[in-house]
Amino acid sequence: MNILFIGDVVGQKSCVNLREKLPLLKREYNIDTVIVNGENSADGNGITPVTAKYLLDSGADCVTTGNHCFRRKEMDAFYETSDIVIRPANFPDEVVGKGYTILDRGRCSICVINLMGVVFMQNLENPFNCIDRILNEVKSKVIIVDFHAEATSEKRALGHYLTGRVSAVLGTHTHVQTADEEILGGHTGYITDVGMTGVTDSVLGIKKDIIINNMITGYPQRYEYAEGRYYICGAVVSVDEKTGICTSIKRIRY
Repeated sequence: MNILFIGDVVGQKSCVNLREKLPLLKREYNIDTVIVNGENSADGNGITPVTAKYLLDSGADCVTTGNHCFRRKEMDAFYETSDIVIRPANFPDEVVGKGYTILDRGRCSICVINLMGVVFMQNLENPFNCIDRILNEVKSKVIIVDFHAEATSEKRALGHYLTGRVSAVLGTHTHVQTADEEILGGHTGYITDVGMTGVTDSVLGIKKDIIINNMITGYPQRYEYAEGRYYICGAVVSVDEKTGICTSIKRIRY
C-alpha cells in the first residue's frame, strides 16, 4: 500500500495547485491513500469548512491540522460532524473534534493520528502519554502519525518512542522539508518535517520582503502570500498492509 502524505498547504492558491497536480502524483506513485495537512489552507492561516471540503474534493482521504486548527470559529461545527478532518489528539477531551480516525480501505484499515508537540508550542497533554492511550484503543495494523511540532528533538524522540508500534511518524509545522527520511528499527518510516505546499521563493509561504523587514524593524505588518512557482512537498510511504511495517519512505518536492 502506498500512502501519500502532503505537508502544510499554505493558502487557497496552494489548494488550487494541489488539486491540479494531485492526480498526476497519484498516478506516478501508484497512490492508494492521500493524507493532507490543511491547517493553513485558508487565506490568513487556519482552516475553514470551505478549504477543508476543497481538499477532500481534490482527492484527500483525510485532512490533519495543527496549532491553527481552531483559528476559525466556523470550524467548530465542522469538527463536530467530520470523521476525516481531525485536530491534534492531545487537546482536552471536551474540545470539539477527533484526534484520530480510521479509514476503511477495503482490504485493510488505516489509522491516522494527529498529535501536537509541546516544546515551544501550546501547553497540551504530553504527546507521548496521549499516543500510548490511543494505541491501546486502536486495532489497525497500518498507523500513520502526523506529529505537528517545532522542536526537532521532540520529533526525533517520538519517532524512536514509536518505533515498531506505528507504520510512520511524519513531522509537520516548520514548513521546511528535512532530508532525514529513514525506516527506524526496520519498521517505522520517519521524517522530521515533510515541508509545505506553497511558493518556496518565500519565507514559509509569505512574501520574503515582509518577513525580512519585520525581523529588522520589529514592526508588525500584514502578511501576504508569496507569488511564484508552487511546489507540493510531502512523503510517499509504502506499507505492508498485513503487518503495518513500512517498506520504504521517499520525500517528494513536486
